[in-house]
Amino acid sequence: MKKIAIIGSAGIPPRYGGFETLAQNLVLNLYSKFRFIVYCSKRLYSKEERLKQNSYAELKYIPVNPNGAQSIIYDIISIIHAVRHADILLILGISGGLFLPVIRLFSNKKIITHIDGLEWKRKKWNFMARLVLRLSEFLAIKTSDDIIADNLAIKDYIKKKYSCEPRVIEYGGDHSAVLSDKGSIKTCFKDITKPYALTISRIEPENNIHIILYAFASIPEKSVVIVGNWNYSRYGRRLRKKYNRSPNIFMCDPVYDLNLLNHIRLGCEVYIHGHSAGGTNPSLVEAMYAGRPVIAYDAVYNRITTKDKAIYFKDPEDLVKIVREVSKPELEENKTNMENIARNRYNWKQVSEEYASLFL
Repeated sequence: MKKIAIIGSAGIPPRYGGFETLAQNLVLNLYSKFRFIVYCSKRLYSKEERLKQNSYAELKYIPVNPNGAQSIIYDIISIIHAVRHADILLILGISGGLFLPVIRLFSNKKIITHIDGLEWKRKKWNFMARLVLRLSEFLAIKTSDDIIADNLAIKDYIKKKYSCEPRVIEYGGDHSAVLSDKGSIKTCFKDITKPYALTISRIEPENNIHIILYAFASIPEKSVVIVGNWNYSRYGRRLRKKYNRSPNIFMCDPVYDLNLLNHIRLGCEVYIHGHSAGGTNPSLVEAMYAGRPVIAYDAVYNRITTKDKAIYFKDPEDLVKIVREVSKPELEENKTNMENIARNRYNWKQVSEEYASLFL
């Protein structure tokens, strides 16, 4: 069997995130057809959690952080190892793009790059970082054998910018409906009594957490739960300090237990998706598959993912008005539309088969 190296995720089992969930589900669905080696960050797994392999894949730990500036080093180390030990390199993200022309000098291994979103557009990067990311994007697209975009808007951008025809493969969301009897929102917040809105997100400016918080601070009769990495950035810490005394705002640190996360998701009255960058966001797909009504930030990526059938906001005033005035029949129709779209379009069996066709 061909050996596939999955590079660029933080590792498996996933610490919830799009690339990690993708890596996990590709391995679980395709292990009978391919051998896998998945590169993981040693920084994110304790000594007890680290395995050389699980039942489905070989795991290789890299002693570098997989995010931020260190992601370039993380990907380069992974690529160098993978060239010697795998037949096909599936690179998730563009951090390693700077190094791919060097690899091409001495290797003809097949390279497939998943572009993710337009990383250089994210507000967290300074001018120099954006230049490096744009160069990485250019080199990744020009030196890879195949390019994957996870959203039609990303495909259109790549096609126009680079005269390249990427393959559109989105994400699955069916793992978000898996439940056992154990788990409840009460595990995180014992004093939640009202129905709540929910956001599961990295706490970053382009995910518009500040808009969601500002809006709900203005409507104390409605509760919101936001699950995310609050302590990771100055932005997150500042927002937590500002709003942590609001009785209707519940801020939860990252939840890695998938069952508990699914209980929290399935218990919400409405899912609020603030992402304005990227492509098809996994957290949105998961909420849709779980049959949650969706109120999403008005970005082209979100409209494509939800087929223009969600409810959209652009600013805090929009969101306040929607939350206060949306009717139960509107939410029920929204819920049905989101679930139907997800079940027909965002399932891991279909996604995995599309990746398998590229590997073969």
